[in-house]
Amino acid sequence: MTPITSMDLTDFTEREPGVWTDERGLVLSVHFFDLVPDLPAPLDRPDVLRHGLAVSVARAGAGLIEAVTGEVDSVPAVRQLVKVRRPNGHGQIFLGSWTVPKAGCSAVVKVQAAEGPMTGLREAVVADRVGPDRYFTPHPYGPGVEGGLPHHVADHEEWDAQFPDHPLTLVRATLARLTPTVVLQGGFKSLPPFGAPAPADGRPAAPRRWFRRGKSA
Repeated sequence: MTPITSMDLTDFTEREPGVWTDERGLVLSVHFFDLVPDLPAPLDRPDVLRHGLAVSVARAGAGLIEAVTGEVDSVPAVRQLVKVRRPNGHGQIFLGSWTVPKAGCSAVVKVQAAEGPMTGLREAVVADRVGPDRYFTPHPYGPGVEGGLPHHVADHEEWDAQFPDHPLTLVRATLARLTPTVVLQGGFKSLPPFGAPAPADGRPAAPRRWFRRGKSA
């Protein structure tokens, strides 16, 4: 069950309800969380939001590459690109997502891809080109982002064109392609926004149970 009723699934094959894969190893999934979103700040405070997300991701042992506020089907949302270590310790998994938060629930579109047997080529090439002094940089979302995977320039979008088959490139491009095609259920769109004042009884409005994943175009 999800308030995401459709999106462009070209080249994706459904593996189970709400999960699709393609021949390049991408995994696409949609989610609905019937909980108050655990975002560290409202979307209208982007600097605080980005810093809080970067800190929490680092504490989990991963790395926040980007966090950008925007819209999905005209509804305020936040996009994140995150890198995590593979469970076997060899290489990384890259995850891109849009979280569409409401006062008492949220919808998420997520795309992920893992490095294959060859790892570190993008990082090695970029490090050689920019030099070791310019490769690692402080996290752009502020001080206090410590631990987790380090921030470096090889993750920047400017390098994607030179590494078209890298999982980060694929995740970033696929999420960008899908975003304009996502359609949200009208009832979900009309729910109170995340960060809105609580109603008189102090509880956020509960989502109605009409969310169902429709057929995708």
